[in-house]
Amino acid sequence: MTISTSSATWEGGLKTGKGKFEAKSVAFHGAYAFSTRFESAHGTNPEELLAAAYAACFSMALSAGLEKEGHTPTRITTTATAHMEKVPEGMRITRMKVETRGVVPALNQPAFAAAAETAKNSCPVSQLFKGNIQVDLEARLEG
Repeated sequence: MTISTSSATWEGGLKTGKGKFEAKSVAFHGAYAFSTRFESAHGTNPEELLAAAYAACFSMALSAGLEKEGHTPTRITTTATAHMEKVPEGMRITRMKVETRGVVPALNQPAFAAAAETAKNSCPVSQLFKGNIQVDLEARLEG
């Protein structure tokens, strides 16, 4: 079993407060605020961190699946975009758009797309979103 830990602290009210987060490994840390989350100010936010986690996990899962099928990739690049909207209950992440590109010798586009779909359904971070939000996948083989 793997256990990963991060922490966050928020000081002050919602609009004027500020927060900071840190991974226990100290591999990443940063600040966030209302303006970085809802007003496109420079900085990060929880949704961006979720998108980064999804992109990283998806890339690893796709690589593992391809390798298992005998097609070790040269490169997998994934971009995940979290869409947050105001709904009657408040703010909600409603959709994750996942765009993945791969360089995989001796593999065709249909096989790559199938492997990407399997990764979408199997990566641990995907499991968090499954049945909760819409996940749109675009997979393209390059080179």
